[in-house]
Amino acid sequence: MVILCFVVLLTLCLFLCLQLALGHGARRLHISTAYRAKAKVSMSRFEPTSFISYEKLQSNIDIVRKRLNRPLTLSEKIVYGHLDDPHNQEIDRGRTYLRLRPDRVAMQDATAQMAMLQFISSGLPKVAVPSTIHCDHLIEAQVGGPEDLARAKDVNHEVYNFLSSAGAKYGVGFWKPGSGIIHQIILENYAYPGVMLIGTDSHTPNGGGLGSICIGVGGADAVDVMAGIPWELKCPKVIGVKLTGTLSGWTSPKDVILKVAGILTVKGGTGAIIEYHGPGVDSISCTVIIIRPLDGPKIGMATICNMGAEIGATTSVFPYNHRMRTYLKKTGRAEIAAVADEYSDLLVPDQGCEYDQIIELNLDELKPHINGPFTPDLAHPVSEVGAAAQKNGWPLEVKVGLIGSCTNSSYEDMGRAASVAKQALDKGLKCKAQFTVTPGSEQIRATIERDGYSKILGDVGGVVLANACGPCIGQWDRRDVKKGEKNTIVTSYNRNFTARNDANPATHAFVTSPEIVTALAIAGTLNFNPETDYLTTPSGEKFKLEPPNGDELPSRDFDPGQDTYQHPPADGSSLKVDVNPQSNRLQLLEPFDKWHRNDLENMQVLIKVKGKCTTDHISAAGPWLKFRGHLDNISNNMLIGAVNSENDAVNKIKNHLTGEYGGVPDVARHYKSMLHWSPGIWEGDRGIVDKTNLKKQGLLPLTFSNPSDYDKIRPDDKISIRGLKSFAPGKPLTAVLKHSDGTEETLQLNHSFNETQIQWFQAGSALNRMKEMQH
Repeated sequence: MVILCFVVLLTLCLFLCLQLALGHGARRLHISTAYRAKAKVSMSRFEPTSFISYEKLQSNIDIVRKRLNRPLTLSEKIVYGHLDDPHNQEIDRGRTYLRLRPDRVAMQDATAQMAMLQFISSGLPKVAVPSTIHCDHLIEAQVGGPEDLARAKDVNHEVYNFLSSAGAKYGVGFWKPGSGIIHQIILENYAYPGVMLIGTDSHTPNGGGLGSICIGVGGADAVDVMAGIPWELKCPKVIGVKLTGTLSGWTSPKDVILKVAGILTVKGGTGAIIEYHGPGVDSISCTVIIIRPLDGPKIGMATICNMGAEIGATTSVFPYNHRMRTYLKKTGRAEIAAVADEYSDLLVPDQGCEYDQIIELNLDELKPHINGPFTPDLAHPVSEVGAAAQKNGWPLEVKVGLIGSCTNSSYEDMGRAASVAKQALDKGLKCKAQFTVTPGSEQIRATIERDGYSKILGDVGGVVLANACGPCIGQWDRRDVKKGEKNTIVTSYNRNFTARNDANPATHAFVTSPEIVTALAIAGTLNFNPETDYLTTPSGEKFKLEPPNGDELPSRDFDPGQDTYQHPPADGSSLKVDVNPQSNRLQLLEPFDKWHRNDLENMQVLIKVKGKCTTDHISAAGPWLKFRGHLDNISNNMLIGAVNSENDAVNKIKNHLTGEYGGVPDVARHYKSMLHWSPGIWEGDRGIVDKTNLKKQGLLPLTFSNPSDYDKIRPDDKISIRGLKSFAPGKPLTAVLKHSDGTEETLQLNHSFNETQIQWFQAGSALNRMKEMQH
């Protein structure tokens, strides 16, 4: 007893000494760090030797806060907490480029092909940070989950084998086909509060629902991080979305972001992180905000962050709290929850921090929304979309309702949809429209099957598809309408640009919540508001659907389903990755040519694009995904969805050597074969979009000093870019336009290249520069 008392007193004395040393106002976290010294926490159960480092995050934040002398937003804390050089990094939101050290990389199977081919070209033996590959993009929806998965494994065998073997050789975890959608798997296994993750998919921000900074990037950016060199990001602005009030009735997760998309439009978040805060966020989890008792309506934070991509945001994020802790525990990560609790003040915004823009959203007033067609920012309350359809000539009949995808495929999403379906079944009704269900992961599929949701959704008329992206990204062998036939579909997806889902430009696609999709699929028409309208049973009885409900998390924990993860071996150096030289799916890379030390003279304008020019227009998905590992073949889809300003036609441009019209890739190939030109591409309303990923490929993205100069460029112009011999940061370049009538004009062009990026251009690519630095 005496010895025990002595130990207790000694412990107390040590604690008091520490407290005196640190002061009453000092972080208790530093005290607890002493106790945690021997208890490192792994980033995931798949990487037991890679540890979370909140200490490093804390150190960087302290340095930056002292330098800037102001409170920091949550976004700034996590981003600046990952600076390569926090002491000297110039920080100016919206202007400077940050050099960052992300914690991990995630790649989906379409983009992973080129990323891994580039990594192989780097000559490095192993990835420098935890990295994963997820097989979700190449599975085409046709019949149903098991059949479609089996067909995909057969059709894509070569690609899956390449990714599996490359992952094993270079230390990358491999999630086999059927595992689920990359973003749901990240949420379940890899995202945690304060992590910085980059993923080779535009909807990587889904992880912001768990307090993470998750950013969608190109494959070249992923290679940088996997190679262990600092990753560059233009210092993002921060848009604050202040939530007040509470939700009720049919209003759901999707409605917050559908409303925000209507406010900001598809460009309004460009260059910014969207940070949600305010009293409406007091009871948030990674998947829900509970704003009534546990059976009441909820807001899916991952859903909201996921669709931030549709407004151009760099990413989106919610602050950490006890609801996130619950999700971490339910997904087997109690140790991460415990250490996040101790560092919780790093994982919320500072009091008094300032945002570049504030949007206030009163949840008391928010109504169910449905956005579309043809763009995710055309917002309508569900109560008004029927009238809008009649006014604009949009087909009222709903041909297909589709729920799931990375945006809305959580356990709760499926439960809420099932609660609507069960009401219809109890009254003897089934869906009038076709109805599909895409589980987000194998864990979700197994759990909703165990808990009866799959049966309810199937009984109402649903077909459960494979755990994959499927129709959301155009992987849909749709046969109920002919191409060109005008029709309407409603989805719980994120993106609905022309021909996105089924390659039919006449399909009017609308995005909404899973429960509204289910209700509209049952009613079979856009002109149905479940809040006020009645359905008719087979016996003639009128009834109204009750607002949906669904458990946030399964009461019996998740069923993990089949084990679909391949661990990389500790040492893969002796393994071999084969690429058949005759393959039309995979192609080893040859280095791009270096800059020839001269200005770029007399470049033929290939296409001047009119109107919107998204990634879907530049490089379509769908059937083209099978060529993502073959640079030459994937080039055959370049800009085939863009509208030519000369004739308002799609994929029809003039070949100025022959005078004939042809497809964009065909004309470009002819120019290359005949004259070895490097055709210029002028796109968008006001010039080339300035992206770091383009710079990494050795391209020269430029913008107009005077935006109206874009109108001076004619489709048949030849353009010379002058000033490259003295290319320097902040120094504009000059464009000389040579018109076909013999006249010339000179324009000033701006760029955002820094010294490092100029070296990429001069070397021919960032990868070439990486190789130069190894010798």
